[in-house]
Amino acid sequence: MLPLLVGLPLLGVGLYQQVQHSAQSWLDEGLEDTALTLAGQIDTRSGAPRIEISATMDRALRFDRQDDVFYLVLAPGGEVLQGDAGLADLQPRPGAQSAGKSWYGDVRLRGRALRLVQLGHDCGGGSQCQILVAETLHKRDALQSQIGTLVALNGGGLALLLALAGWWAIRQGLSPLTELSAELEHRDLHRLTPLEARLPRELVPLQSAFNRLFERLARAAGAQREFLADAAHQLRTPLTSLQTEIELALLEPHDQRVDPLLKRLRHRVERSARLAQQLLSLARAEDRSVDVQQRLDLRDIATESGQDWAHRALPSGVDLGFELAEAPALGHAFLLRELLENLIHNAVNYAGSGARITVRCGSGPGGAWIEVEDNGPGIPPAEREAAMQRFRRGSTASGSGSGLGLAIAADIATRHGGRLALLDAHAGPGLRARLTLPALPPAAPAA
Repeated sequence: MLPLLVGLPLLGVGLYQQVQHSAQSWLDEGLEDTALTLAGQIDTRSGAPRIEISATMDRALRFDRQDDVFYLVLAPGGEVLQGDAGLADLQPRPGAQSAGKSWYGDVRLRGRALRLVQLGHDCGGGSQCQILVAETLHKRDALQSQIGTLVALNGGGLALLLALAGWWAIRQGLSPLTELSAELEHRDLHRLTPLEARLPRELVPLQSAFNRLFERLARAAGAQREFLADAAHQLRTPLTSLQTEIELALLEPHDQRVDPLLKRLRHRVERSARLAQQLLSLARAEDRSVDVQQRLDLRDIATESGQDWAHRALPSGVDLGFELAEAPALGHAFLLRELLENLIHNAVNYAGSGARITVRCGSGPGGAWIEVEDNGPGIPPAEREAAMQRFRRGSTASGSGSGLGLAIAADIATRHGGRLALLDAHAGPGLRARLTLPALPPAAPAA
């Protein structure tokens, strides 16, 4: 737009000057034609130049619809042969013209602006008569104004047309970039598939560069997941062995003064083993090779988790109950069990002794769902989004958690195309963690 705003006015001024010069030349030629007509009427046969103009011819020479026309014919000595003697006052200004030569100029006579042409004519004996023809500037001013208006209107129209054409071309040219930007907005480490949009050939190198970047990110993320899984797997064996040794030490006769120390060690080892298990689950949740489109029922997953928790020692007074209904969905059973395990473990760990924890599942128009509700202190609404980030805990959290449980559950939910929401308990204080999975696609008709 900057070249347009600078260039068009300059082009308009140049066009205006050219058209005005052409119109001025055309009008000047009209004056010169009148002067040539007068020159043709000069008679030099008697030796002294003379001219006779009839009244009819005088009217024809002076006829003009818009301007007043004046003319004057001067002998070589400057005597007036015919016409308006007042023009003689202008003769010294341009000076005498040689035969066949003419001069044009703007002059003023008695306060009036005039356009003057002075023509030299051979009157015999090497002397020249001078013919002056002048007219007022009304039609020239009107023509100049008309030319300026037309140039301005055409220039403005052209500028508007070019601006609209440029806007349309830029909009059409950038629309693929807009679509590419929208596609990139939805990309993360879990979605690094190549871009396949049909783009203009000028944008194909950019798309190829993004695809190469996604390939490098995928390799880096895969290497990170492998390292995390290997490290967690390698940690589990020595931690399990250490936990067994501590349990045996507590069972063997020992000095009771070291009993608190052994229990603290057992608690620390259990926490480390739990952290290693969570890191392994995190690596599995980010593994894109896992098929999360298997048909299953969330009720079966909750039942298996309930049987597992039935053999565990719950804190004093904790009541863990299940209210289960059919909840068919698509997913990966191991990952969803890990999700539910983290939600129940969080509720047991943070709700405190005497807590009431309920696991529910079912299905609705929006898809299958499963939730874990407790009547503990809960998480303030302003902190719930941050609580689902890794190694983040709510300000009211107690216990010895690592801040990974909800983050792993949120990653598994995202991996399944679902959503994990932290809500208020149905009644009273507490927290309700609810997973919603997409509805099952309609079943194919039987053959």
